[in-house]
Amino acid sequence: MLRLARHTSLFAHVSLLVFFLSGSLFADQITLKNGDRLSGKVMKSDGKTLVLHTDAAGNITIKFDGIDQISTDQDLHVGLKGGKTVVGPVTTSDGKLEIASKSGGTVEAPKEDVAVIRNDAEQAAYDKSLHPGLLHGWNGGINVGFALARGNSQTENLAVAFNATHPTLHDKITMYASSIYTKNDLASPSTVANVAQGGIRYDHDLNRRLFGFAGADFMADALQGLNLRSVGSAGLGFHAIKNDRTVLDFLAGGNFTDENYTETNPTPPPSTRKLIHNFAGLTLGEELMHKLGESTVLTQKLDFFPDLTDTGQYRGTFDLGTVTKLNKWLGWQNQFGDVYVSNPPPGKKKNDVIFTTGLNISFTR
Repeated sequence: MLRLARHTSLFAHVSLLVFFLSGSLFADQITLKNGDRLSGKVMKSDGKTLVLHTDAAGNITIKFDGIDQISTDQDLHVGLKGGKTVVGPVTTSDGKLEIASKSGGTVEAPKEDVAVIRNDAEQAAYDKSLHPGLLHGWNGGINVGFALARGNSQTENLAVAFNATHPTLHDKITMYASSIYTKNDLASPSTVANVAQGGIRYDHDLNRRLFGFAGADFMADALQGLNLRSVGSAGLGFHAIKNDRTVLDFLAGGNFTDENYTETNPTPPPSTRKLIHNFAGLTLGEELMHKLGESTVLTQKLDFFPDLTDTGQYRGTFDLGTVTKLNKWLGWQNQFGDVYVSNPPPGKKKNDVIFTTGLNISFTR
C-alpha cells in the first residue's frame, strides 16, 4: 500500500508538471538576442516587427531584428521578397529561417529576405480583404454635432460629416459628405449658414506607383446663391509615399464643371436670374494621410482647378482633418474645409469655410 501511494503521488506530481508546462510545450517560442524567451502564438510580421499573442499580456509587438530564434508548432505563411510563399512550421538556425514546407522538404531563407509572416487566421483575413464584395470591406465614420441656444440667443446649429473607403488589393472607392446649417432666429435673414458637399472617387492601381482615378464632386451653398456645383474629373495619380503610416499622392487630370447660381438684384423691383457656368478645367492635387501615433490619423487634401476656357478663373479647395480613436468604435473628429471660387456672382464672397468637430462613430463592414 505504501509503495502504491508513493507511485500515485509521483504520478500526480508528474501530471501536474506536464499540465503547467503544456502551455509552453505546445506554444510558439521566441528567443530575443538579449536572452529573454517569450511563449505564445505568432500572429503576423511585416519583416520589421513581429506580433506575438500571449495569454498574460495579449498582443506583443517585437522588433524583428531583435529576435534570435523562432520555433513554432503552428503552420505559418512565410512570404519571401522574391515573391515565393512557403507554408509550414518555422524554426531558425544560423540566422536563417527554416520552413518545413507542407509540399515536402525544408526551405531556408535569410531573415532579411522575409517580407511577411501570417498565421492561418491572419492569412484568411488577408485573402478575404483582397477581393471583398461591394457590400463588404468598408470602413469609415460619421460625425454629428448639434447646438441649441435659447434666451438672449436663439440659435440652432447642425453639423454632419461622413467618410467611407472600400480598399482592395488594386482598387479603392472613397466617399465623403459634410454639411453645416446654422439659424439665428433674432437675425434677418435667420439662416446664417447652409452648406452641403459630397463626392465619390474610384482609384485603380496601374502599377506599384501609378494609378488612375475618376470621380464626381457636388456642392451647394444657399448663402452664396450656389444651387449646385457638379464636377466630374478623371486623371492619373502617383504614390510618392505609400506605407502603413504615411500615404502621399499627387494627382493630375481634367474635369468638367457645371455651376448653377441664383443671382439676386436687390434694387426695386427685386428680381432673380439664373447664372450658369459650364467649363472644362485641369485637376491638380495633393493628398496626405499620416498616422500620428497609435490612435490619431491626420488627412490633408489640396486641389487646384484652373479654367481652360478662361485662364483668369480658377477654383481651389483645401481640407484638413484628424480622427483620434477613443475606443474600438468611438473617436473624436475635427474637419476643416475651405473652397475658393474666383468668379462668384456679384456681391458674394469668394471663400466658403466649413469646420465640424465632435464625436465620431466609426464602422467596419
